Amino acid sequence: MTDQPPNGLPSYRLLTGPDDEKFCHRVSEVLNLGYRLHGSPAVTFDGVRVIAAQAVIWPGTTTGRV
Repeated sequence: MTDQPPNGLPSYRLLTGPDDEKFCHRVSEVLNLGYRLHGSPAVTFDGVRVIAAQAVIWPGTTTGRV
């Protein structure tokens, strides 16, 4: 594991999208790259479908929490 995310990706990412198989695959892909979940997922309803959000961080990233 390197100190920096691969391919110039940021150390913090917020993945969002419809709560479906594609979204789950996107989260799984970044976890396989080495990112770690940051906090709990969030969901909302846009009137048509459920929208999910999940934050991920690269290991060793300072979160800035107080």
